[in-house]
Amino acid sequence: MTVIARPSADWVAIADSRAPVGRRDDVIDTMRGIAILMVIGIHSLQQPLDTPWAVTIDAALRPCVPVFLFASGYLTALSGRVPLAGRLKAALIPYAFAFVAAYIYMTLHNPAMDHRVVATLARFGLAYVFVYYYVFAYVGCTVVMWLILAAAGTGTTPESIRRFAVLLSLAIGAGLIAGSYLDPALSRFGLPDSVIEEVRMRDIPFWFTFMAAGALSATAGDSLRRDIRLLLPGATLVAFLIYAAARVFGIGDAAAYDSIAFFGYAALLCCWLFTVQLRSPWLAAIGSGSYFIYLWHIFVIMALRDHATLRELGPVLNSAITFGLAVLLSVAALMTVRQAASPRALRWLGG
Repeated sequence: MTVIARPSADWVAIADSRAPVGRRDDVIDTMRGIAILMVIGIHSLQQPLDTPWAVTIDAALRPCVPVFLFASGYLTALSGRVPLAGRLKAALIPYAFAFVAAYIYMTLHNPAMDHRVVATLARFGLAYVFVYYYVFAYVGCTVVMWLILAAAGTGTTPESIRRFAVLLSLAIGAGLIAGSYLDPALSRFGLPDSVIEEVRMRDIPFWFTFMAAGALSATAGDSLRRDIRLLLPGATLVAFLIYAAARVFGIGDAAAYDSIAFFGYAALLCCWLFTVQLRSPWLAAIGSGSYFIYLWHIFVIMALRDHATLRELGPVLNSAITFGLAVLLSVAALMTVRQAASPRALRWLGG
């Protein structure tokens, strides 16, 4: 199904053979640039988040992953296809290199680490090293989108587009239900909170709601953007206040991830960023290499956390310095790799 012909520029960059080489969507890359800065911001915050202001900042930055998935869903709907093998290859090969590096780092800092083959394969398959759970979520959401497109059928007929929109809407409903009941269901089985948190970070039905929202935005066209543009800033602010209050005061499901409050804030923020149509060459340059930065920025943060004495400066300076150094060194590494590496090596590293 092809809604509108446009070059593919998924976060894990996939070439669309029908589009001119080198063309990218600057708005989407700018959104990705904002999102990757939010990712670095979350990881730079001094842990634990034991003050209301720290939780509030963390809450404001949490929609980073939804922005990436929203952009992927939007571009997928425009191209009308999911080159599944290509996307999995582009996501998993760079992840494999980063996983090996992360595994070595973890081993050097934890002599008691479990090195059994089963444990290592589980870590790789579940992306259970550092902060790589997004790779698991992205791969799962990509497979779901591929299945939905297959079920909707191909073509530009109103029937196929309507079927696609209905399936996406049903998927959003299913994802919200999964997010609402996964936590209490796992608790009923007596699983510890740490395990439940790891499962919730990989709640693919919930994460797919954002990819589906992006795809629905593509099918809606420009008229919807004009109709809701003035409403989104206020609605996004209200949704953020609700989500932040739920987390700060422990109201209801105060989880950082798959809660209804989180969906409301993150989905509205994605739509707002999209309707603003912001174009920033600097942010777009970062966004075009956001997968590389996502995979490798955490090494800067972990090295600072393990070997520097920034905690002595207090949480504000610690977080600010960590953020600044992580952004600076990650972007510098991206530029260096792009200049020095061959195209194949660049793809292997996610650049």
